Amino acid sequence: MSKILHLFSLVAILLNISATPKPAEPAKPVVEAPEETAMVFLGDKEENDEVIPWKYERMLTWEDFQSEPIRGTEVVATTSTTLGLSYQVKDGELVYSITCNFSKVKSWGSMRTDYILAHEQGHFDITELIARQLHESLQSYEINRLTFKQDITRIYNEAVKSKEAMQEAYDSETNHSRNRQKQYEWLDYIDKLLVQTEHLEFYP
Repeated sequence: MSKILHLFSLVAILLNISATPKPAEPAKPVVEAPEETAMVFLGDKEENDEVIPWKYERMLTWEDFQSEPIRGTEVVATTSTTLGLSYQVKDGELVYSITCNFSKVKSWGSMRTDYILAHEQGHFDITELIARQLHESLQSYEINRLTFKQDITRIYNEAVKSKEAMQEAYDSETNHSRNRQKQYEWLDYIDKLLVQTEHLEFYP
């Protein structure tokens, strides 16, 4: 149950993930902000009426799924999350901001059980794992003034491929949560990865 929408704006990359699969779209070039200009941030870092930033202490509840359910489908819930990236080269250094948000207004659930909610939380957690992976890659990137646009596009695309593979494997192996044994195994696996990458949680 994962859906991917790639949106690109000035100094920003937006990735939309939903519980319903969608074919991947070709990546578009990332446009950098002119040096010495103000940073443009994509996505909120604080919870508001529309989004919830990922945090250990803030688990999803069914009250967060505020969109009207789609009827006449086997899908019983949809989780929409966004992975945002904005960046700027300033004084020869790469400055960036990453956001990982859950969309209240685009997510819905028609069968609201704790078990299904845990599956949807797993989708959000996977997005967070990829946000940390992206942060680690950007941390280790050595700026090249001639190629940094292409380099950051490549780094982003690699993160997207990892995300797509993990989301698809999650839904495939759990049969969209129907296989309970696999579901429990996947949630345990995701939890262990979150612990292993705690040092990357506080990305800018």
